[in-house]
Amino acid sequence: MKTLKRFLFLIAGIGLLIACSKSNNFWGDDQLGNTMKNGPVKPVEVTLPFKVDLVGEYTAVFPDIDCGLSETEPFMYRIIVDFEGTGTQLGKIAGTFSFCANVMTGVYGPTVSHFTAANGDILYVSCQGRVITGRLDDHPDYVIEYWRDPFVISGGTGRFEGATGGGMTDDYNSDLDPYSHHHWRGTITLVK
Repeated sequence: MKTLKRFLFLIAGIGLLIACSKSNNFWGDDQLGNTMKNGPVKPVEVTLPFKVDLVGEYTAVFPDIDCGLSETEPFMYRIIVDFEGTGTQLGKIAGTFSFCANVMTGVYGPTVSHFTAANGDILYVSCQGRVITGRLDDHPDYVIEYWRDPFVISGGTGRFEGATGGGMTDDYNSDLDPYSHHHWRGTITLVK
């Protein structure tokens, strides 16, 4: 019996020495925490719903040579809209739309746009299409012109680095106020 106790104490002592060692290796050359030799952790892409509601203020509208303004194309203007709002995956946001538009035909874009989240991370987006006079049946009565066009997410900074995605805009101007109203729905794919 004494021999069995001594043997068990010896095994327990060896176990304590091994458990208290500062080695990063368990057996051989395999690092602790990576004994399956699965390599480094790979980034994972996660696709989530994307919903943004914004109110924009037209801060500049001017003829712009960079938009193609010429004697044969006299209606090309640069339009800049600063906006605020909220968005899923973004929280409270602010940003700017800057784009060229033919003020006679309503054709605009592509926009150079960014959404800045409260923590300073930026999401880059772009859309282009056409502004149409009037309203659709599902719009409020005060809508005077609207545009429903595809948008594209093209990366960003911080948590939006490498982001992709897109969806559709549902935007309009109204006769109640001088602002533009933006309702975007789609998906965003983030790299985690």
